[in-house]
Amino acid sequence: MWAILSILVENKPGILFKVTHLFRARNFNIDSISVGTTNTPNYPPTNFTIYGDEKQIERVAKPLVGGIDTVKAEHLDEHKTVFRELSIFKIKLSNANDSMEVNKLANAYGGKVHDVKKDSMMIELTATPDQIKAFEELAKPFGILDVARTGVAALQRSGA
Repeated sequence: MWAILSILVENKPGILFKVTHLFRARNFNIDSISVGTTNTPNYPPTNFTIYGDEKQIERVAKPLVGGIDTVKAEHLDEHKTVFRELSIFKIKLSNANDSMEVNKLANAYGGKVHDVKKDSMMIELTATPDQIKAFEELAKPFGILDVARTGVAALQRSGA
């Protein structure tokens, strides 16, 4: 199971190191990190995407509450949260037909086509991590030359 931990931290030098060290100390891998700004610049929200069962996630999240310059830490419920990730895929084109097929695939996932060359094209995709993974699986037969991903940005829905 994957989870999004949303942590509000004090904006101090080294705070990201302290928080990630806590994950490492518990032998936990971080899949992605995204940091943003809010109307309160002293407390940037930080989203961590991690994989583990409920017990493992709680083992990491619990010590964050009230610790190491952390103002707030919560495990976001994916059903009560809007979350997206930006990804850019560079896909190999072997022939003219590949270009049309990759374009169809991009359109099916709401992707935008950029930088079309004779032998490759770039697809920008903003979606959930599961949708990005599904796109990636369908694009693999063409040949994925490179991928860049931003990490998950997430906000809880109003009234959630």
